[in-house]
Formats: sequence, C-alpha cells, structure tokens
Amino acid sequence: MPVLSHRIEHFTDSVIRRMTRIANKYGAVNLSQGFPDFDPPEELKLALKNVAQGSVHQYAITWGAANFREALAKKQTRFMGFEINPETQIVVTCGSTEAMIASMLTVCNPGEKVIVFSPFYENYSADAILSGAIPIYVHLKPPHFGFDTEELEAAFKQKPKALILCNPSNPTGKVFTYAELQIIADFAIKYDVFVITDEVYEHIVYEPYKHIYMASLPGMFDRTISCSSLSKTYSITGWRLGYIIAPANIIDAVRKVHDFLTVGAPAPLQEAAVTALNFDMDYYNGLREFYTEKKDFFLKGLDSLGLKYTVPQGAYYVMVDISEFGSTNDLEFCEWLASEVGVAAVPGSSFFKEEIHNLIRFHFAKNIDTLAEALKRLENLRSKAKAKPK
Repeated sequence: MPVLSHRIEHFTDSVIRRMTRIANKYGAVNLSQGFPDFDPPEELKLALKNVAQGSVHQYAITWGAANFREALAKKQTRFMGFEINPETQIVVTCGSTEAMIASMLTVCNPGEKVIVFSPFYENYSADAILSGAIPIYVHLKPPHFGFDTEELEAAFKQKPKALILCNPSNPTGKVFTYAELQIIADFAIKYDVFVITDEVYEHIVYEPYKHIYMASLPGMFDRTISCSSLSKTYSITGWRLGYIIAPANIIDAVRKVHDFLTVGAPAPLQEAAVTALNFDMDYYNGLREFYTEKKDFFLKGLDSLGLKYTVPQGAYYVMVDISEFGSTNDLEFCEWLASEVGVAAVPGSSFFKEEIHNLIRFHFAKNIDTLAEALKRLENLRSKAKAKPK
C-alpha cells in the first residue's frame, strides 16, 4: 500500500477534545474542552428559529454574507478603533480554527519559520505542520507568563515569516499589556514579519485588565491578520462562525485559500448571527460580569481546597499546579482524575513545548451548579490520590 503523508506523523488528535470523550466515558464533569453548558442569548435563539422558517438555506457569498460582514465591520470598528471595510477587509470562516489555518497557508511557504509563544493552543503546532512552516518557540514564563525580550528578538533574528499571538491567551488566561504588544510590534516592523492574532476571547477580560488589538498599534494594521470568532462571545461554539480582518491585499489572498478549504461558512447561521453582532455595549459589559462571577466562584473553591493556580486575567481557563500529587505523567493524571474523581481537565503538557508535567487546565464556562458539583468532587482529590496505586 502507498505510504500516508509524513506530516500526520508529527501531531496527534486534539488532546483537549480527547478529554471530552474521556469525560463522557466516565460521566465526569467536563472542565476540559472549553464550551458552555448554558444556551446563547434568547434573542439569538429566536433569530435562528426565524431563519430556519425562512429561505436562507443555500450558499452565501464565499467570503461571507453581505449583511453579516456589514454588521461585523460595524461592531469591530467600534471595538478595534479603526474603520473596517466589509467589502475588502473581511473573510468569514468556519470558526477561528479555519481562520488560523487559512492565514497560515496564505502567509507561509513550506520551510519558512513562524514564532509561537509556549504555552500555546494546541492547534498552532498542527497548523505549522500542515502549512509546512517551522515553529520557533518563545517561552512565556510562569506564573505570570511574560516573555524575555532578548529571547523574543533572537527568534525574530531567525527571519520568521510570522508570529502567532493568542490574546487573551489560551491556556493561561494572560492578557498582553500595551507595553508587551508594543515590543512585539516594534520587532515585527524592524524584521518585516506578519503577526497572526487569535483573539477569540477579546470580550472576556477581567478588571483591571484590558484587551488591546495588535492591529490597532501604530504601523501594525498593514502586517496584522486578526482572527477571531463568535463562538465564545455569544456562547455558540457549535455554530462555527469565525472571521479574518486584514488589509485588502491580504484578504484577497486569504479568500482564495478559504474558498478551496470550506467554500463558505453556514449561510443560515450567518443570517441569525447578525442579531448578536448588533447587540449594544450592555451585552459586552454584562458578559464580563457574567464570567467574572464564574471565575470568582471557581477560584474561591480552589482556594478552599488548597490548590495552587495562576489567576486568569482573561478567557475562562485556570492553570492548576498538581506538583503535590507527585505525578510525572499529567495525561495519565487527567485520565485518572476523570475516572476516579469525576472531573475532567486538560494535561498542561499539551500546551507546552517544554517538558511540563505539573500543570493541568480547568475551564469555568459552566453554570454555577456545574462548577459547584466539580468542586464538591474535587474535595475527594487528596484522599483518592493517597489511595491511588503507585
């Protein structure tokens, strides 16, 4: 038989999504894969119901339905602080997952390098392999996950084609400061490098932190490819509606890649989602308060359990230190945690290039009752760990 592609030898299936299957197998509270157990806003559900009764069921324009792009441009112009042209500067994608790989395939030739901060969302490594790019990893140092400027410039000196920036960060919850973004921007301009951003948590940021768009920094719009989605902001991870915002010349190229990857995002869902894109500021202020309540509840519970963690500045994840349990294999620990304690987490090693086995990631995008049940189960963590066979 012919040999399969070599590129698939260099990455596995998603560990995050594998942990959901493990959670389902054991009936564990799923704090691994980051999706809510609550519904999107009622107005959005009603809009979808109305669209389903209508006639928007065929292909939309490949790069996004006109009314969706217009509503998105209006919304993002308000938040990003500069005018966005819906006709020339937007591509609507099947989630931010497609937005990121389409951007990588547009920017990178095989063998060219990309800078990736470690820890990183696991897709970035696979995106690099699939696009033929070679990652240069720059370490974000716990517990605050800042970068070393000299290490970063050393990476830029290797002549990369692009840098990938997740802000707010998955898995750490770090929100990059203006000063940090300015350092990245200065190097990107100095060394003539694109910046591909993943900003899906742009509206989930906790006081006093503030999300700043890389594309809004002086001189950066022309070299920034801004990727995001509606998944987290409106609690519709299953709708798979993402987008890319970039200068017209980049968008022209991305549209070609997007066209042959997926043809287009779902037309009925775009139609319904226009309702959400037209929400006023009260929605986004409420979203921050909504997730702040969940964060505070869950972290208070971790405190009462005596577990060590890094306080998230944004997104809805928390990295927990499991050093006290003496595990040398965090994947096995997470499988045991799901089967014996009844709570599912993601092993930290799936996010790090470095050998890290003492961290796991929980998420708190759940109803308070769900989080309370997870915390109740975690009360048995130490007693079960002591009884665990060595």
